[in-house]
Amino acid sequence: MKVVAIVQARTGSTRLPEKIFKELSGKPMLWHVVNRLSQSGLINQIVIATTVLSEADKVQQFSEYNNYSFYRGSSDDVLSRYYEASKYYHADIVVRITADCPVIDPALIDTMLKRYLAQEKSTRPDYFSNVLERTFPRGLDTEIFSYDTLARAHREAILQPEREHVTPYIYNHPDKFIIKNFSSEKDLSFHRWTVDTPEDFLLIEKIYSSLYKKNPLFLFDDILRLFEEKPDLFEINQNVQQKKSGE
Repeated sequence: MKVVAIVQARTGSTRLPEKIFKELSGKPMLWHVVNRLSQSGLINQIVIATTVLSEADKVQQFSEYNNYSFYRGSSDDVLSRYYEASKYYHADIVVRITADCPVIDPALIDTMLKRYLAQEKSTRPDYFSNVLERTFPRGLDTEIFSYDTLARAHREAILQPEREHVTPYIYNHPDKFIIKNFSSEKDLSFHRWTVDTPEDFLLIEKIYSSLYKKNPLFLFDDILRLFEEKPDLFEINQNVQQKKSGE
């Protein structure tokens, strides 16, 4: 069974253009995402899924330079991009990650994958994530689903938000799919560790400058301890609003 992490990457952010190439501790943010995913013991392959737009040529060049697997597909129909990339790389299980999450936690991903894979195929959820009922910090978002589930969504999803945001058709149809959420013991959803704005990036920059030299593969527990030591970090991006679907 092949587990493929597909990293959704684009350069056309409206609030922070080319954010995936902004540097943290001397390396582009996208490099850190892939490097952290590479520490997973259960992911067999990592694929960067970008668009066919000319602005994404830089993503392809970056991938080729670093010997990363990549796939280029539709800029708007991201569901088709995921489906085509999964098919091309013969994925059985897909882990969906976005490139604006430079503190994504490989240990958390492995915990979720172990829980997912431990179940018999007949009772295994079609969709397993930590985002439906948020208890983890935003930026640790992990969605796991089978290739068959993705293929069905690709065939049946019609609405534009379902095509653009990849998984809404799945989790909005519990009558068609087995859906389960993975929750933290403590609600930490008030933390925002994703990068959409300059304020977000400033926070992540401070996290990296505090933790990266000591341990380049720091985990989310390390970040929580840092916040306990420096509670003022929370103020940096606490007023940033998450974009809603379609914005």
